[in-house]
Amino acid sequence: MGLLYLFGMVALVSCSRGTDAQPKVSLDAQALTRTTPPAPPEAAAPDNAPLPHIDAKRAFRYTHEVTAFGERYMGNENHKRLERYIVDHLKGDQVEDDAFTADTVEGKFPVRNIIAKFPGTKDGVIVILGHYDTNYPLRSTGFVGANDGGTSTAILLEYANQLRAGLHDKKRGGYSVWLVWTDGEEAVKTWSATDSLYGTRHLAEKWEKDGTLKKIKALLVMDMIGDADLNIDRDTNSAPWLLDLIYAAAERRGYQSHFYARQTTIEDDHIPFVKRGVPSADVIDLDYGYNNVFHHTPQDTMDKLSPKSLEIVGDTILETIRLLDQR
Repeated sequence: MGLLYLFGMVALVSCSRGTDAQPKVSLDAQALTRTTPPAPPEAAAPDNAPLPHIDAKRAFRYTHEVTAFGERYMGNENHKRLERYIVDHLKGDQVEDDAFTADTVEGKFPVRNIIAKFPGTKDGVIVILGHYDTNYPLRSTGFVGANDGGTSTAILLEYANQLRAGLHDKKRGGYSVWLVWTDGEEAVKTWSATDSLYGTRHLAEKWEKDGTLKKIKALLVMDMIGDADLNIDRDTNSAPWLLDLIYAAAERRGYQSHFYARQTTIEDDHIPFVKRGVPSADVIDLDYGYNNVFHHTPQDTMDKLSPKSLEIVGDTILETIRLLDQR
């Protein structure tokens, strides 16, 4: 996740720590105000379906293992090791690559999106994205991205476990679900429309050309979801109806207090799809430490994270998938 600008009434705060990296996220004037949770839908029959549940301890262990690789920026050896780690976890699943060479202001970099597909009985696809690269400009600082890159990688591995276990006759009872470990999310120098989101910009263009985008019912981005003090932001670039559905899923779990206390405007891996009309939502907590002090610093380490936060997000999104299947 890129750095963050907070636009207050009289001050501009940057989280840069001795790097040329620039923020990819802007908060509008409403960003620091508390927002009213979405109004509940009209009364309906009680939903007595079982509540889905991830293995939070396992997801947290994955986060630790991912973080232990160290810096994982595009092109370095740790990045390649992590690719192999992800693919090894997906043995027996339907896995595809979207690999290409990105031409950047810092030279050419190999980029690889890893896609695991879990087919469903309904016509349509739910896509869940999470980036696995770490920040390139911070490559010499010891930045390991436990939350920013680690938790998104790990939660998708846990979703793969859940989806694999739920397959019957090689299909799940609902829409197909595709998990995408995205690469090149971070800027290599200065955040801009052309220096950021390398993996998803390429994938969105590819899926637009081959007709895949028309099949996507919803697209969800997981980013920075492990903060022990969890508060998922309500992003104004996301589809309101999809944010409301996520909130309904959180409410059913009793997790609603961790969602949408703050409204922000975020540029993340969903933006290339938003621009193409795909209903998308960014699931992200951008208040990482007091005044976001841990974001894009070497302090983004495992001790700032909690398996409970992974449980809250993981369970909520599994419930969101169930609700989407019913639409």
